[in-house]
Amino acid sequence: MKVVLFCGGLGMRLRDYSDRIPKPMINIGYRPILWHVMKYYAHYGHRDFVLCLGYGADVIKNYFLNYSECLSNDFVLSQGGKNLQLLNSDIHDWKITFADTGVTSNIGQRLKAAEKYLGDEEVFLANYSDGLTDAPLPMQMDQFRRRGKVASFLRVRPNLSYHFVSTDEHDLVDGITDVSHSQLRINGGYFIFRKDIFKYIHDGEELLYEPFRRLAGERNLVAFTYDGFWVGMDTFKDKQMLDDLHSRGHAPWEVWKDPIGESASPNTRSEVVSADRVSASASLHTGVSR
Repeated sequence: MKVVLFCGGLGMRLRDYSDRIPKPMINIGYRPILWHVMKYYAHYGHRDFVLCLGYGADVIKNYFLNYSECLSNDFVLSQGGKNLQLLNSDIHDWKITFADTGVTSNIGQRLKAAEKYLGDEEVFLANYSDGLTDAPLPMQMDQFRRRGKVASFLRVRPNLSYHFVSTDEHDLVDGITDVSHSQLRINGGYFIFRKDIFKYIHDGEELLYEPFRRLAGERNLVAFTYDGFWVGMDTFKDKQMLDDLHSRGHAPWEVWKDPIGESASPNTRSEVVSADRVSASASLHTGVSR
C-alpha cells in the first residue's frame, strides 16, 4: 500500500532549524523525523512512499541519494576499509517517489498533486511527517475496512503545555485543567484514505477544512481514538523531548524494534466524526504548510 508523506512545510515554530533544512529533515538521534515515520510504516509492510516535496526539496532528495546505511545499522569493516559488510539494512526494499508539489501549497493541494502517483490504489495511507506514535496501524486499518468510510485519522491527546481555566459568574477561577489531562482530542494525522477522497477536494482547499467537513457531514469520516504515545514535533521543546527519549533508549515510536503486534494498545476506540468536531480539530492542528 502506498504512503503519501507531506514534507514541504516551513516549520515556522522550529525556525532555528527550519531556516536551514525542511522540518521533516530535523534529526531525532542520527536520523530525520521523516525517516522515523517511514520506518513506522515499513515495519507494518508499507514501503512504497510518495514524498510531497516543497520547501527544501533538494535537501530531502540529496539525503536519500547519498543515504548511508551505516549510521543506523551494524556492519563489519575489513581489509583496511576496503570491504564493508552490512549486517542489516533499512531501506533496501523501499520505493520512494519524489514529487514536487509546490513551495506554498497546503495539504489539500499537495495531496491532489500526488494523485497521479497512486495508480490504481483503492486505499492509501498519508501522514504529516512531523509526529511520532506507537499506535497500532493494523488495528486502525481493520477499523477503517469494517466501517467502510472514505477517510480515517488518528485522534489523540494533544502534547500542549496549556491549561483550561474556568470561572464563575464573578470571574473567580473555579477550575484549572491541564489540557493533556482533559477530554480534548485533536487530529494526530496518520490518515487512511480511499481514492474517493479526491472527489471531496476542490481547487485550493485545505484538507481539514472544506473536504473534511463534507466528509463529516455525510458521516464518511472516522476517527481512530488512541490514548497511548503520540507527539507532534511542533516546537523546540517537542524536539528536546523526542531527543531525550531516543537517547535514553525509551523511544515508544520505534515499533520496528518489537515483534509485530506487541505495540498494540487496548486504549483505542473509534467513532464517526461530525462536522462540528472536525472544525474543532482543524483549529488545533491544521497542517497547512506541511
